[in-house]
Amino acid sequence: MEGLIVKQEDKVLSIILNKPNVLNALNLELKEGLLEALEFARKNPNVHAVLISGAGRSFSSGGNLKEIEKSNPVDTFEYLGKTKELILAMSQIEKPIIGCVHGNIAGGGCCLALACDIIFAAEDSKFHFSFSKVGLIPDNGGMFFLTRTIGLYRTKDILFTAQPISAETALNWGMINRIYPKDNLFSEAMGYALKLSAGPSFAIGQIKKLANLSIVNDLEAVLEMERSNQAVLQTTFDHNEGVNAFLEKRQPKFKGR
Repeated sequence: MEGLIVKQEDKVLSIILNKPNVLNALNLELKEGLLEALEFARKNPNVHAVLISGAGRSFSSGGNLKEIEKSNPVDTFEYLGKTKELILAMSQIEKPIIGCVHGNIAGGGCCLALACDIIFAAEDSKFHFSFSKVGLIPDNGGMFFLTRTIGLYRTKDILFTAQPISAETALNWGMINRIYPKDNLFSEAMGYALKLSAGPSFAIGQIKKLANLSIVNDLEAVLEMERSNQAVLQTTFDHNEGVNAFLEKRQPKFKGR
């Protein structure tokens, strides 16, 4: 997969954006590679979690302006069709995706991070939603994720002004989950991913699915989804194992089924 390092550690699939010479700028080939890796994770029963990180000085600088400048509206429309496919794949895969970000993260790189389920950031991270500086709007799902994460008025403010957001501010706003020193970031994120991958992965997948659906459905619809999913989960090995482990005062040994 061009521009990516993909490797599996236990039940975690690690995907590293590996174009450090262009600060992991996003292009069609990179997004196709991400889609291919996610499809592998989706189909592989031995992958229970995904970790996405970036090599070099930054997680991702977003779109390559030199390539954008050469494109026409038809090219852009087609390219964002692939983007739509990627972001939907990230949302719909019933396995948690942990984003591990650092450095100056810009434009579509910020939005790619927001499409993850959990975000760990280095202390040096700065998020640059710089679209308005070049007369554009967020893509990669940015308009969807930002408003639902930090609220409507903060979203308008940072998109109007394109002011960078520090890791500490992002944490305070609930935009990211954890901050770590850069040297510890990847190991902390991998440790978290490994912990999730050893958990009741079928239940975790359903939690992800219903949490995502809850922000675009009303209460009655969510209650009905809870009702039907809970009835299925009650029949799983992991539910029985969790109950037995609790009663026997031991750690459960989940199998993801």
